Amino acid sequence: MIDLGISKLALIGAVALIVIGPEKLPRVARTVGALLGKAQRYVADVKAEVNRSMDLEELKKMKDSVESAARDVQSSVQESASDFEKTWSEATAGITDYDAMGGIGSDLHPVYKRPKKNWRIKQKAMPQWFKARAGVRTRTQSGAARVARFRPRPSFSKR
Repeated sequence: MIDLGISKLALIGAVALIVIGPEKLPRVARTVGALLGKAQRYVADVKAEVNRSMDLEELKKMKDSVESAARDVQSSVQESASDFEKTWSEATAGITDYDAMGGIGSDLHPVYKRPKKNWRIKQKAMPQWFKARAGVRTRTQSGAARVARFRPRPSFSKR
């Protein structure tokens, strides 16, 4: 960069004061300051854009590497799954009758049967006084009927 010391700035200010004059010097200084600020902002924007494009390229490279790693993992999983299927089919090739060897439904593994209970009958057998004390709802209402039942009554007053 340009090496500007205090002596050089004083020399530039003295020349500007003589050339431009004391009346126009503040206006010219403001204009030069504004132009320098715009130039600095432009340079900063260009730097930011270059950094963004470099980051974008790095992210694309990273995305490609992650996708290739995912494809490798997927292919290895599929390969091991096919190997497992092959060994499973070889291991179970001799077994044809599962029920004859003690499968589901044989004496070793009985089939689950749901108990014959009617829970509604048990609820109905509960006495009414117990339901009232326990807070069991015996009569159901729709939502609209419940809102209408508990809505505060309008009070009519004469004026």
